Amino acid sequence: MPRVALVLAAGITGLALSTPAQAATPKNDSAGTPQDSSAITLTGADIKRIRLQNAPKPAWKTALGFAMQKRGIPYVWGGTSDRGYDCSGLMLRAYEDAGIELPRTAREQYGAFSKKIAWKDLKPGDLVFFSNLGHVGMISRPGYMVHAPHTGDVVKEEQLSEWRRTAFVGGVRPDPKGVRRWTELKEQRDAPAPARLTATL
Repeated sequence: MPRVALVLAAGITGLALSTPAQAATPKNDSAGTPQDSSAITLTGADIKRIRLQNAPKPAWKTALGFAMQKRGIPYVWGGTSDRGYDCSGLMLRAYEDAGIELPRTAREQYGAFSKKIAWKDLKPGDLVFFSNLGHVGMISRPGYMVHAPHTGDVVKEEQLSEWRRTAFVGGVRPDPKGVRRWTELKEQRDAPAPARLTATL
């Protein structure tokens, strides 16, 4: 299966395409001897699954994974390590782990992106800013964010309350290409697979 995935991911067109009925009938060589029946036959559903499995992981998913792994670590003002994080320090290190550089403070992080994201358009991986840019978190799933709240608390995932909405300043999307690509992959995942197409190696 890994070799099949590699062939498809590389875009090599050396696959023999057939209908399921054709694929089920072994072919004979010039002497009339059946050819090796150990060839791998992939259905349209198999091909779809392999393409989705081999899609590159977007930066925002890496950043979100980093932030979620830090749950339970204490809030430390000015902290940017596992000894403790403040709100912007957690965002800084999370996206740094994904290969995207952010400024140090919440205000600078908000100002680093010209396009702002409205409350209704927030998606996982987006940074959300509150209280006159005094606090930042990251959307973890619809209606929730992961953040380092304040002294005496720990990094945690928290539901976005009505109070948070009233204090909301705006959001930014550090990985817009990754968000778009992930949306496309979800649409591909939800779409039906080709019913009759098979590929045989």
